[in-house]
Amino acid sequence: MGFTRPLFAALGIFASAAVATTESSNAAAIHDLGLLKWTVTNEYGNITVPGKYPSQAHLDLHAAGVIGKNSGLNDFDLRWIAAQNWTYTSKPIGGLRKSNTATWLVFDGLDTFATVKFCDHIVGTPDNQFRQWFYDVSSVFASCKGDPVLSINFGSVPRIINAINASSEVQHWPASVVYPFEYPNRQWVRKEQNDFGWDWGPAFSPVGPWLPGRIVQLSKGGEVYSLNTDIDIFRKGQFNNFAPDQSAPWVVNASLDFVGTLPKHASMSVVITDAKDSRSVLYSGSLQGVTQSEMTITGSVTIDASKPKLWWPRDMGNQQLYNITVSVSSAGSKTPLLVSQRRVGFRTILFSSGNVTEAQVASGITPGNNWHFEINGHEFYAKGANLIPPDAFWPRVTSARMDRLFDSVESQNFNMLRVWSSGAYLPDWIYDIADERGLLLWSEFQFSDTLYPDSPEFKENVIGEVTYNVRRLNHHASLACWMGGNEFENLMLPIAQGADPATYPNVLGQYEDLFIVTIFNILAANSHSISYSPCSANNGWLDIDLSLPVPIVERYYNTTSGYIYGDTDFYNYDTSVSFDTSAYPVGRFANEFGFISMPSIQTWQQAVEPQDLHFNSTTVILRNHHYPAGGLTRNVRNSTLGQVEMTLAVERYYPTPDKTDSVANFSAWCHATQLFQADMYKSEIQFYRRGSGMPERQLGSLYWQLNDIWQAPTWAGLEYDGRWKVLPYVARRTYDHVIASAFWNYTANQLEIWVTSDLWESASGQVSLSWVDLKGKAIANNAGMPKSIKFEVGAINTTQIISTNVASDLKIPDTSNAVLIIELTANGKLPNSAGHKTTTFTHHNHFLPVWPNQAKVSDPKLKLSYNKSKKTFTVESTAGVSLYTWLTHPAGVLGFFDDNAFVLAPGQKKEVGFTLQEDTTGGKWTEKVTVESLWDLTTK
Repeated sequence: MGFTRPLFAALGIFASAAVATTESSNAAAIHDLGLLKWTVTNEYGNITVPGKYPSQAHLDLHAAGVIGKNSGLNDFDLRWIAAQNWTYTSKPIGGLRKSNTATWLVFDGLDTFATVKFCDHIVGTPDNQFRQWFYDVSSVFASCKGDPVLSINFGSVPRIINAINASSEVQHWPASVVYPFEYPNRQWVRKEQNDFGWDWGPAFSPVGPWLPGRIVQLSKGGEVYSLNTDIDIFRKGQFNNFAPDQSAPWVVNASLDFVGTLPKHASMSVVITDAKDSRSVLYSGSLQGVTQSEMTITGSVTIDASKPKLWWPRDMGNQQLYNITVSVSSAGSKTPLLVSQRRVGFRTILFSSGNVTEAQVASGITPGNNWHFEINGHEFYAKGANLIPPDAFWPRVTSARMDRLFDSVESQNFNMLRVWSSGAYLPDWIYDIADERGLLLWSEFQFSDTLYPDSPEFKENVIGEVTYNVRRLNHHASLACWMGGNEFENLMLPIAQGADPATYPNVLGQYEDLFIVTIFNILAANSHSISYSPCSANNGWLDIDLSLPVPIVERYYNTTSGYIYGDTDFYNYDTSVSFDTSAYPVGRFANEFGFISMPSIQTWQQAVEPQDLHFNSTTVILRNHHYPAGGLTRNVRNSTLGQVEMTLAVERYYPTPDKTDSVANFSAWCHATQLFQADMYKSEIQFYRRGSGMPERQLGSLYWQLNDIWQAPTWAGLEYDGRWKVLPYVARRTYDHVIASAFWNYTANQLEIWVTSDLWESASGQVSLSWVDLKGKAIANNAGMPKSIKFEVGAINTTQIISTNVASDLKIPDTSNAVLIIELTANGKLPNSAGHKTTTFTHHNHFLPVWPNQAKVSDPKLKLSYNKSKKTFTVESTAGVSLYTWLTHPAGVLGFFDDNAFVLAPGQKKEVGFTLQEDTTGGKWTEKVTVESLWDLTTK
């Protein structure tokens, strides 16, 4: 009656929205739960509102007018919702067959502790947000009088996990190893961990049927229904975490999970066609080695190595995709019992974190461990950011919204996003977008910043979760790797060791049991194609062997002085050293780094009342969750610390706004914090990219963080509705393929200029260097610096073109009245470019020999015009050098400019386009675009 299956689950999240993911059976009757009428009632019965499916209680209460929008301090004021149970109840369900029928309830996602009743019988008690749950309710339905009613009671998650934690039967760790945000005890529940608060988001702890569901009815005469499909495409002989033979043939392995009864000795066939041309058939035929169990059938086929066209990330080649249709049939039948379609790409993606080889050392790389990615056998430089959940309530996330986000991702010259590990596993349709656009998704299992139990019950739940998501997502070409979770080996385990050295061996053993033994074995059983690491930041592995009790032997801190290991996870809020490159970590890959900034005034106005629009209002301060409250109190002290850090950052380096209009002053302060954030990230990204040609062979930088979950001070580059801060514009330039970067040791006043390239072949060109004063007048003899320098830079490499002392080698009359304009032009070849043709690359940069607040800026008297036919803006500086020239679009329009935060010399006109994503102004927004510069921070 209440059958659940821990190992294999289910149809892809939001699968109905993804054309590339379809399931069908021969005659199953499918009843979408979203088409039923629902009510939502609290445990006291005094609130009942109409419900939707999928949804969450907060959303339905808001739709009914019971609560307001997520504004002001509602993240505190609405905690009464999480403190109660909420029941979703359907109207009586008509139109179901009773005779000779098996009836199943299939839920793609229930959040989280639920009691499912059908015909007033309890049929299941799911307890994991990330699994699909399904129940055979045939016998219950057969005895049901009248049309059945489905009800799902969602328990108050904070109450339940607090009760679990209070039990003497569970293990308790020192408080220091359960990192506190707001709600405690999140380690006991398999629910989106940031639902309990994080240092960039609210703690709503929502509940509800967050993903679609359905009633499936099968004739008992042999109908079956497909739940999930695992397509694994790999090179013959390939094994996780090891480089495959790129000349080996391809193996396509297909495995379908189902409910119902398949006849014995069923056959499997497959058709693989070009996703853009169904007439172009790559392969059609039977699968071999077919095996079947009670709920799974699997087969495979081998395809010649050179026959498929390869899938490549953006700017490395084409995103060739194929449709693969898998059919299951009974012997002698032409009508398939099951059909499953996925869209796939042929590629190998290796995450390499093993020991540096002797050959690498001979090439000049420092010994230690690797930490980089290889696509189809090629190393590449990973450029991107960390993706957090785009909303506190997932049912609000739409394909249009994510398409806009991916527009912004591509426009920043990214090739990778890290799907951070305490949100939710992304739906298939988001991976579909990434497949199409050539964006790799470093993916993580949803565990972070605490220690987790490894009891048999907890592990069984995790096994179901991991198996389901590995199988569901494995076919996506954009899937770059799996990581077990976030910040265990670099943060939580060292804290545990320091807190209680005597019990640490047991804690380490539990960590390895869950994140290496359990999870890695599941991955290896379901995928040959994807690499794994148990932690997002660590020092790599020493050995991998499935026959070992712990199949991955982690290095941990068994390191050798002078060697370099793993990736870096770096934050430093001492802004006195923010631009000191000697303070940055030297590693193989930078997977997190950053600093918070304020959103724009336009974004604040979406969530904050006019009287609260000032930097240190209580509302603004309390929406800053850096630093976390550490509990359910309104911790103004901790939030203020984050405000102080931003304030000091601005005061140290930028003109401090002091405008007479309070809203204008608040807006200017918000903008100033964004200038600091962008300049700091630029400094770090340039440093990490330069490392690609240094002994550390640094091959990736992903800044923290890409996007916002609400309107608040955070690390995000994109504000909640997608508006660009200063950071994305600067990141876009800093992630150009070939860049010229200025490195200033301000203590010794030593300036170096380096050219860095991520191309796969050498590039050559020249860098123009122009010293001018801040009125735009050329400094005599170019201050003693050459006006142009030719260069050649190797593949994924760097070269120094200038090393000079600003004080002793250059002749600058007044360093506070000078700027170096850097213009690069290079010729090179994009990987796999058509005809291997040469491309011209340009890059623009500048260097101030003083901090911006010491520069003698004057009003550049900017002019702004708009050309309706060309749909471009023209900016002109008429009176001086315009530093940080900034175009602002008004509220009511979404999109981004072609360039922004740029330097403009007097007399120079710059034409700037705008990528328009959404417009609610009827086109009138162009009349309200404004332009300003660093000078405007100094005005009253």
